[in-house]
Amino acid sequence: MIRLLANDGMDKGAAAKLRELGYEVVEDHYEGKKLLDKIKTFDILVVRSNTKVRKELIDAAVEGGKLKLVIRAGVGVDNIDVAYAREKGINVSNTPKASSISVAELTLGHIFAVSRFINTSNVTMREGKWEKKAYKGIELFGKTLGLIGFGRISKEVAKRANALGMKVIYTDICGKAEGYDEYEFVELKNLLQKSDFVSLHVPLDKNKGYVIGKEEIKAMKDGAYLINCARGGVVNEEALVEALNTGKIAGAALDVFENEPKPNKELLDNPKVSVTPHIGASTAEAQKRIGVEIVNIVSEFFEKAS
Repeated sequence: MIRLLANDGMDKGAAAKLRELGYEVVEDHYEGKKLLDKIKTFDILVVRSNTKVRKELIDAAVEGGKLKLVIRAGVGVDNIDVAYAREKGINVSNTPKASSISVAELTLGHIFAVSRFINTSNVTMREGKWEKKAYKGIELFGKTLGLIGFGRISKEVAKRANALGMKVIYTDICGKAEGYDEYEFVELKNLLQKSDFVSLHVPLDKNKGYVIGKEEIKAMKDGAYLINCARGGVVNEEALVEALNTGKIAGAALDVFENEPKPNKELLDNPKVSVTPHIGASTAEAQKRIGVEIVNIVSEFFEKAS
């Protein structure tokens, strides 16, 4: 029987479907040496962002001689050494379509939060404070939203922002997107100069460094807002803290961080920052869609292999 380890959990419906198809599904979580031992007995490993699939784990899997497929239940695969796994004959897949709407909605939620002090006032009111005069926000209507990266999630954000009356501009390494003429394609520097809100929707590439660093922040409009629900590591957090403290940036919203699960405390404690613990895909609907994609990936892979 083909064995699957869902080390970071899995949608119950997907697990039941896989069992119905004849796969053994283990939903326990293992870490450290125990994971290195257990991985030798599985054909499939499904992870979210918590489990890191690095060289040591891949080597242990190769030693066991069973692991054939690693699936990232989500979009980014930066917690997996993809090239090394493939070099060792282990296939790597992800579920890029399933969480687009969920991440897009969280992005908009954060934009509302920082523009209207929802994040801060929610805390101060619970402390018994009534600071109405301190919370003079801004409307989203008529503001310019700049999207860095224009993939599935970014397009969903654009659609919703457009409905709110925002002007949407975007930049992407692939250039202008066909069929999206209602949005303006611009180069990164131009986007930073024009945008009231800058939202990132790009993968992490450690070889390229920060997408938003000191120079990019310097190029941004004074009093703009920065939103990152993409990947920790694409924004220089030290430079962001400095910009928030000087007022160069009016506010920031972050669902992802350079150091997870223990983010930069200066960001967490800053009243100008809206934070969530990497919950972009954490909706019931997204998890169901991710589960369906996992079932399809597993079924197709082993049908081809047989």
